[in-house]
Amino acid sequence: MTIILKKLLCSSAFMMGLALLVSLVTYFSGVFPDEALNQGVRTKLTILGLALMMTLSLSRIPAKKLSPAYRPEDLTRGVLLGMALAAAVPLLGYFMMKDSWPGYAEGLVFIAAAPFAASVAPLSFILRGDAEHAARTTIYTYLIALAWIPAIIWLILGETVDMRLLVLTVVTIIGIPLLVSRLLTNVKIQPATMAIVLNCTIFFLVWLSVSTANFKGADASMLIAFLAIAALRTFGLGTVVNAVEQQKGIAWTQRVTDVLMVSYRNKGIALALCAATLAEPLIPLAMVAIATSIVVEISWVVCMDLALFSRKRMQVALMKE
Repeated sequence: MTIILKKLLCSSAFMMGLALLVSLVTYFSGVFPDEALNQGVRTKLTILGLALMMTLSLSRIPAKKLSPAYRPEDLTRGVLLGMALAAAVPLLGYFMMKDSWPGYAEGLVFIAAAPFAASVAPLSFILRGDAEHAARTTIYTYLIALAWIPAIIWLILGETVDMRLLVLTVVTIIGIPLLVSRLLTNVKIQPATMAIVLNCTIFFLVWLSVSTANFKGADASMLIAFLAIAALRTFGLGTVVNAVEQQKGIAWTQRVTDVLMVSYRNKGIALALCAATLAEPLIPLAMVAIATSIVVEISWVVCMDLALFSRKRMQVALMKE
């Protein structure tokens, strides 16, 4: 029983799925403790939890071979895929939906601004990708994100957000963890322990945020639109990038990592930015887009593991290479 529980706690897909289910039950049953966990408290807890997650995740990335002069073409490709291309779909969705569903569509901007998840490096290892490529690109992408996130949100949302709070939040959840993580790179942490701590933290953050999303104000057509955008951003972009890179002769291991970077966003950053910088009445509305994207990303991770990057397909690809 203990072994089964440990395996479940180590499974990101299971924990995110469970978090979403518990959040929806909490939301529709109306049992969320609003008085104890008011918006101010939720924002502080979200930022604190995410800063902890980021510090631990980035601390597993070693300092070796971090020079931008080492494999610069791989680094450039990864950053462009993980930042620019990945932002295109949610931003297009925002401009298509902002007049029809104001407030709700803003959540797409925070998804676009967020970099790919810091867990792309360990996921690359699990899915038999290039973990070294993932680690290097993660560091540089998050350094760029210190400027990228405020720029994207200010250009798109302008006065809707508090820019002072936005910059402070970005420094807290990315800048400080980047620095502190360098002090922890030599601290040994068991992979299972790391996975459990990170998964339990994201479980709490998803529950804290999704439980307060305003689903009751969202009609069916809006939810379908959000799901379609999330599917295009994950299944669509991921499949296309994999096919194009395969055609160009890019190695299997790097394709795995590139697909993860273009399709697997850091939902924690999106949630924290949304909670910290939007006006309070808009937060539950914008959370809906982020919540629906979690459903699709869980399905996408399972699809990559079982189908797109299965061991059988890897063996065939490596034989051809």
